[in-house]
Amino acid sequence: MRHKKDHRHLGRRTEERIALMRALSRSLILHGRIRTTTPKAKEARRYVEKLVTLAKDGSLTARRRALSMLPEKPVVKKLFDTIAPLLADRNGGYTRIVHLPFRRKGDAGAQSFLEFVVPIPRTTGEE
Repeated sequence: MRHKKDHRHLGRRTEERIALMRALSRSLILHGRIRTTTPKAKEARRYVEKLVTLAKDGSLTARRRALSMLPEKPVVKKLFDTIAPLLADRNGGYTRIVHLPFRRKGDAGAQSFLEFVVPIPRTTGEE
């Protein structure tokens, strides 16, 4: 039985799953929209929304907590300086999942876009 199991395992061990969520979050913050499988998008949405909530606080403690979840300073800087002000008036629901009508050719995996609800300026990540 799966009582009180809070997240999807995505067929990965804990370390791999954390690395996947960090990579998906990084890509979403840098590009504003990513294409991935639907279960990964649903799980990454939870991770990113927690990061945005921290960024809206804007304190040093929140920045350090965000760095522990996403340990890349330029990405956290963009999150706090660019994305958080755009989403400051929202109380949640910072991202949306747009399901694609076709499946991936190789394994018929359901595909989706995970994107912010407001347009985010794109960056390369080398800043």
